[in-house]
Amino acid sequence: MNDQPSKPLKLYMLLLGSKAPGRHVEQHDFFFGIATELKELVPDIKKFWRGAAGNIHIDGYREVANVDGYRINVVPKDETNIQTEERLFFINLGGYQAGKLEEQHHVILSVRKNRAQAIQDAKNTVFFKTSTTVDTNEARAHIDDKYGIDVDDLYEIAEMLSPVQKAKYHIEITPSPGLPEDEVHLGYFRLDRL
Repeated sequence: MNDQPSKPLKLYMLLLGSKAPGRHVEQHDFFFGIATELKELVPDIKKFWRGAAGNIHIDGYREVANVDGYRINVVPKDETNIQTEERLFFINLGGYQAGKLEEQHHVILSVRKNRAQAIQDAKNTVFFKTSTTVDTNEARAHIDDKYGIDVDDLYEIAEMLSPVQKAKYHIEITPSPGLPEDEVHLGYFRLDRL
């Protein structure tokens, strides 16, 4: 009998980078995965971004444990006891700043009951209120009536997991006010050195 406790499952949020073949600049995407250690996600990362031809690295990551006064845990689906209305959302805001030939981005995680509440949460960020180009007509076509700012992407994180992980795990969300913010690890992390 094994008396040692098993390592807890963690929800990881990764910022992946790759200068894929035929590209002039590094591209990025976000990846969510469940594992006990970061290195266990390497095969899933490679499947996720097939066009990168093995040229993928991690530019930053976070173990998602605390969001908006809620504790985030990962449990096997057969052990799920707590059902809540709250959902964990990933929101990618895109906006423009006058004089910069690039789209600015701001990413947030939000615990809310539905998409409409998550969008409202995003609209209350400093980024949403300040990254606008009200002096230009060109940006307005990109926007949902916000002059240069847009909710580019909004997903429930449970839907961003791989099919295998969606079938095996449940993201448990419980109120836990006063928890510290998750630590964000930034840098250039090669997959073969995790």
